[in-house]
Amino acid sequence: MSLANPSRTHRFVPVDILTTSYRVVGKMMVSNTGIIGLLNNPNTSFMEIHDARLARIHMPTKLADHFEVIRLAKTHLLIVSLNRRDDIGPQSLVRGGYATTKQYEVLVTMQNYETEGSIEWQGRFDFRVLMAEGTRDFIPLYNAKVTGILIPTLKIQSSVMLFNRTQVDLLGLLNQRKDAEE
Repeated sequence: MSLANPSRTHRFVPVDILTTSYRVVGKMMVSNTGIIGLLNNPNTSFMEIHDARLARIHMPTKLADHFEVIRLAKTHLLIVSLNRRDDIGPQSLVRGGYATTKQYEVLVTMQNYETEGSIEWQGRFDFRVLMAEGTRDFIPLYNAKVTGILIPTLKIQSSVMLFNRTQVDLLGLLNQRKDAEE
Protein backbone atom coordinates (compact mmCIF):
# COMPACT_ATOMS: atom_id res chain seq x y z
CA MET A 1 0.00 0.00 0.00
CA SER A 2 1.58 3.28 -1.03
CA LEU A 3 1.87 6.38 1.09
CA ALA A 4 0.21 8.53 -1.57
CA ASN A 5 -2.89 6.39 -2.11
CA PRO A 6 -4.23 4.58 0.97
CA SER A 7 -7.48 2.69 0.53
CA ARG A 8 -10.72 3.94 2.10
CA THR A 9 -10.57 1.28 4.82
CA HIS A 10 -7.10 2.36 5.92
CA ARG A 11 -5.88 5.72 7.17
CA PHE A 12 -2.69 7.25 8.51
CA VAL A 13 -2.40 8.12 12.18
CA PRO A 14 0.48 10.27 13.47
CA VAL A 15 2.51 8.56 16.21
CA ASP A 16 5.41 9.34 18.51
CA ILE A 17 7.14 6.08 19.49
CA LEU A 18 9.75 5.42 22.15
CA THR A 19 12.08 2.43 22.10
CA THR A 20 15.01 1.88 24.45
CA SER A 21 17.35 3.83 22.19
CA TYR A 22 15.27 5.89 19.71
CA ARG A 23 12.36 8.25 19.44
CA VAL A 24 10.48 7.71 16.16
CA VAL A 25 7.95 10.23 14.89
CA GLY A 26 5.90 9.30 11.83
CA LYS A 27 2.61 7.83 10.63
CA MET A 28 1.12 4.36 10.98
CA MET A 29 -1.42 3.00 8.54
CA VAL A 30 -4.33 1.52 10.47
CA SER A 31 -7.64 -0.09 9.60
CA ASN A 32 -10.97 0.40 11.38
CA THR A 33 -9.49 -1.30 14.48
CA GLY A 34 -7.19 1.68 15.03
CA ILE A 35 -3.75 1.63 16.64
CA ILE A 36 -4.82 -0.71 19.43
CA GLY A 37 -5.99 -3.30 16.92
CA LEU A 38 -2.71 -3.15 15.03
CA LEU A 39 -0.45 -3.24 18.09
CA ASN A 40 -2.38 -6.03 19.83
CA ASN A 41 -2.80 -8.20 16.72
CA PRO A 42 -1.15 -11.51 17.72
CA ASN A 43 -0.74 -12.53 14.07
CA THR A 44 1.91 -9.90 13.29
CA SER A 45 5.13 -9.20 15.17
CA PHE A 46 6.19 -6.19 13.13
CA MET A 47 4.79 -2.88 11.96
CA GLU A 48 5.69 -0.09 9.54
CA ILE A 49 6.13 3.60 10.26
CA HIS A 50 5.86 5.91 7.24
CA ASP A 51 7.69 9.24 6.89
CA ALA A 52 9.72 8.23 9.96
CA ARG A 53 11.97 10.74 11.67
CA LEU A 54 14.43 9.22 14.12
CA ALA A 55 16.17 10.83 17.08
CA ARG A 56 18.51 9.17 19.54
CA ILE A 57 17.12 9.11 23.08
CA HIS A 58 20.01 11.07 24.54
CA MET A 59 19.23 13.90 22.04
CA PRO A 60 15.43 13.53 21.56
CA THR A 61 14.89 16.75 19.57
CA LYS A 62 17.85 16.39 17.16
CA LEU A 63 17.03 14.58 13.92
CA ALA A 64 19.34 11.59 13.47
CA ASP A 65 17.77 10.13 10.30
CA HIS A 66 14.68 10.22 8.10
CA PHE A 67 13.16 7.25 6.21
CA GLU A 68 10.24 6.85 3.85
CA VAL A 69 9.36 3.61 5.73
CA ILE A 70 10.92 1.83 8.69
CA ARG A 71 9.92 -1.48 10.20
CA LEU A 72 9.82 -2.14 13.94
CA ALA A 73 9.43 -5.25 16.07
CA LYS A 74 6.42 -4.68 18.33
CA THR A 75 8.11 -6.47 21.23
CA HIS A 76 10.74 -3.69 21.40
CA LEU A 77 8.27 -0.80 21.52
CA LEU A 78 7.88 0.78 24.93
CA ILE A 79 5.44 3.65 24.43
CA VAL A 80 3.29 4.82 21.52
CA SER A 81 1.91 8.34 21.90
CA LEU A 82 -1.07 9.57 19.87
CA ASN A 83 -2.36 13.06 19.11
CA ARG A 84 -6.05 12.23 19.50
CA ARG A 85 -7.93 9.83 21.73
CA ASP A 86 -10.08 8.79 18.72
CA ASP A 87 -7.00 7.35 16.96
CA ILE A 88 -6.67 4.60 19.54
CA GLY A 89 -9.56 2.64 17.99
CA PRO A 90 -13.10 1.48 18.82
CA GLN A 91 -14.02 1.53 22.52
CA SER A 92 -15.00 -2.14 22.38
CA LEU A 93 -11.35 -3.01 21.61
CA VAL A 94 -9.86 -0.43 23.96
CA ARG A 95 -11.84 -1.55 27.00
CA GLY A 96 -12.60 -5.12 26.00
CA GLY A 97 -16.34 -4.53 26.20
CA TYR A 98 -18.92 -1.91 27.06
CA ALA A 99 -18.90 -2.14 30.88
CA THR A 100 -18.62 0.93 33.10
CA THR A 101 -15.03 1.78 33.98
CA LYS A 102 -13.24 3.67 36.71
CA GLN A 103 -10.07 5.70 36.21
CA TYR A 104 -6.97 4.89 38.25
CA GLU A 105 -4.09 7.39 38.30
CA VAL A 106 -0.82 5.46 37.95
CA LEU A 107 2.94 5.76 37.63
CA VAL A 108 4.42 3.26 35.19
CA THR A 109 8.19 2.88 34.79
CA MET A 110 10.10 0.98 32.15
CA GLN A 111 13.81 0.94 31.33
CA ASN A 112 14.42 4.61 30.38
CA TYR A 113 11.03 6.23 31.10
CA GLU A 114 8.56 7.24 33.79
CA THR A 115 4.96 7.66 32.69
CA GLU A 116 2.01 9.06 34.62
CA GLY A 117 -1.62 8.95 33.54
CA SER A 118 -4.96 7.23 34.00
CA ILE A 119 -5.81 3.61 33.33
CA GLU A 120 -9.48 2.81 32.76
CA TRP A 121 -10.41 -0.38 34.56
CA GLN A 122 -13.63 -2.28 35.21
CA GLY A 123 -14.23 -2.78 38.92
CA ARG A 124 -11.49 -3.01 41.55
CA PHE A 125 -7.98 -2.52 40.20
CA ASP A 126 -6.13 -5.83 39.83
CA PHE A 127 -2.45 -5.60 38.89
CA ARG A 128 -2.08 -9.31 38.12
CA VAL A 129 -4.97 -9.28 35.65
CA LEU A 130 -3.71 -6.08 33.98
CA MET A 131 -0.19 -7.41 33.54
CA ALA A 132 -0.71 -11.10 32.79
CA GLU A 133 -4.18 -12.02 31.55
CA GLY A 134 -5.56 -11.65 28.07
CA THR A 135 -3.75 -11.25 24.78
CA ARG A 136 -3.26 -7.50 24.60
CA ASP A 137 0.27 -6.30 25.31
CA PHE A 138 -0.41 -2.59 24.73
CA ILE A 139 -2.55 -0.84 27.32
CA PRO A 140 -3.97 2.70 26.99
CA LEU A 141 -2.90 5.40 29.42
CA TYR A 142 -4.99 8.59 29.27
CA ASN A 143 -3.92 12.18 29.96
CA ALA A 144 -0.40 10.83 30.03
CA LYS A 145 3.03 12.34 30.30
CA VAL A 146 6.32 10.55 29.87
CA THR A 147 9.70 11.73 31.14
CA GLY A 148 13.12 10.27 30.44
CA ILE A 149 14.74 8.86 33.59
CA LEU A 150 18.35 9.51 32.59
CA ILE A 151 17.47 12.37 30.23
CA PRO A 152 14.83 14.44 32.05
CA THR A 153 14.66 16.92 29.16
CA LEU A 154 12.78 14.23 27.22
CA LYS A 155 9.13 15.02 27.96
CA ILE A 156 6.05 14.07 25.96
CA GLN A 157 2.44 14.83 26.92
CA SER A 158 -0.55 13.33 25.16
CA SER A 159 -4.24 12.69 25.65
CA VAL A 160 -3.50 8.98 25.12
CA MET A 161 -0.44 6.74 25.06
CA LEU A 162 -0.14 2.99 24.82
CA PHE A 163 2.48 1.26 26.94
CA ASN A 164 3.87 -2.22 26.40
CA ARG A 165 2.95 -4.22 29.51
CA THR A 166 5.72 -6.77 28.81
CA GLN A 167 8.30 -4.00 29.34
CA VAL A 168 6.96 -2.59 32.64
CA ASP A 169 9.39 -2.45 35.58
CA LEU A 170 6.89 -1.18 38.15
CA LEU A 171 3.40 0.27 38.45
CA GLY A 172 2.18 2.34 41.37
CA LEU A 173 -1.25 3.79 42.09
CA LEU A 174 -0.80 7.52 42.66
CA ASN A 175 -3.42 7.56 45.43
CA GLN A 176 -1.05 5.27 47.38
CA ARG A 177 1.96 7.59 46.96
CA LYS A 178 3.50 8.80 50.23
CA ASP A 179 5.42 12.00 50.80
CA ALA A 180 9.19 11.62 50.45
CA GLU A 181 9.68 13.05 53.96
CA GLU A 182 7.89 10.15 55.68
